[in-house]
Amino acid sequence: MKTRFALAAAVCGLLAAAAFGQVTPAAGYTPPNDTPTFKVGATIFADYTYNESPTATDSDGNTIHNSSFNVSRAYINVTGSLNHRIAYRVTPDITRETGSGSSLSGSYTFRLKYAYGQFNLDDWTNKGSWVRLGVHQTPFIDYNESIYRYRFQGTTFEDREGLFPSSDAGASLHWNAPGGYGDVHTGFYNGEGYSKAETNNEKAFQIRGSLRPLPLGGALKGLRITGYLDEDHYVQDAKRTRAVGQVTFEHPLVNAGADYVTTKDRTSATKSEVDGKGYTIWATPKFGTTGWEALLRHDEFTPNKGVSSQKRKRDIVGIAYWFQHLQGVQSALMADYDKLDRSSFGLANDTRYGLKLLINF
Repeated sequence: MKTRFALAAAVCGLLAAAAFGQVTPAAGYTPPNDTPTFKVGATIFADYTYNESPTATDSDGNTIHNSSFNVSRAYINVTGSLNHRIAYRVTPDITRETGSGSSLSGSYTFRLKYAYGQFNLDDWTNKGSWVRLGVHQTPFIDYNESIYRYRFQGTTFEDREGLFPSSDAGASLHWNAPGGYGDVHTGFYNGEGYSKAETNNEKAFQIRGSLRPLPLGGALKGLRITGYLDEDHYVQDAKRTRAVGQVTFEHPLVNAGADYVTTKDRTSATKSEVDGKGYTIWATPKFGTTGWEALLRHDEFTPNKGVSSQKRKRDIVGIAYWFQHLQGVQSALMADYDKLDRSSFGLANDTRYGLKLLINF
C-alpha cells in the first residue's frame, strides 16, 4: 500500500507541476460561463439472440435452441454542472433480477452505475483534466470503449473475462498532456466493482497512461500506445494484479487494436499464486463513408499458465450499419456471430447469432 501511495503521489506531483507551470491568461481574457446546466440522455442496447449451442431442455423435456429478445443496457444519463469547475453525473442501468426468493425474479431492475462529482482542472492545467469522487469509470475499460465502438455487440475482452470492473466507487485523477500527446488516469477504488459492496479494508490502485506519438498529423496520427496496472488484494497478503499493454490505431477507413494481459491471483495468504495470460486482437474496417462497417475479433485467455492447455477462445464476426446524419444521436444495427470455444475445459462450445441495436443520445 505504501508503494501504491508513493506512486500516486509521484504522479500527482508531476501533474501539479504541469498545472502550475501554465501561463497566466492575458489581459482581455473572457471568463468562463458559470451558468448551471442540466442534461438528460439515454443509451439503449437491444438484441435478438439465437443460441446454436449448447442446447437446452424445456419444461416438457424437449431439446431446444434457446432464443430471446433482450435489453442488455438501458442507461438514463443525468449530467450537468454547477459552474465551470464542478460537474456531476448520475446514471442508473438495468440488470436482470435472479434472486430465487425475490418477487421480482426475472424482472429488469435498475441499479446505480455512475454517481459522481467532478472538479475540473482547466483553470490550472490542460483542458480535460479533472478529479472525480464517487461511483465512476475505472481507468481502462471506458477509455478502451471510446476506441472499440462495439460494446453494444458485447463486452470488451477484459470486461468479459471479469478481470476488472468498468465502474467502481473511489477517487481518481485524470490529466491530459499538452498538444494531444496522451493522457494519464489514476485512482484508488474499492476494487469490487459498482455492482458489489466493499468486502474488506483493501483498496485497488489503478493507473493507465496513453501516449499518442504523432498527434499533429500524418498516416500514424491515430496511433496510441497504452499501459495499465490494477493492483489490489483479496485479503491482506493475498494480491490480485492485472497488467495490460495495448496498441490501438484509428483511421477514417479502419479502427484496430491489440491487448496483451497478465494476471496474478492469490485468493488467500495460505494458497499459492495463480498466473494467467491472454490477448485480444480486433479490427473494424469501414466501407467508405456509406455507414457500413465490419467487426473482426479474436480473444484467447489462459486463466492458469500452469495448465496451459486450458484456454478460452472467442471469435466474433459482424456486419454493422451506422445510421448517418442523426443530430445528437448515435445509432447502429448489427448482425453478428459469436463463438466461445471452451472445449479444453470439458464444456460445450457457446455459439450465438444475434441482431443488435444501439441508440445513444
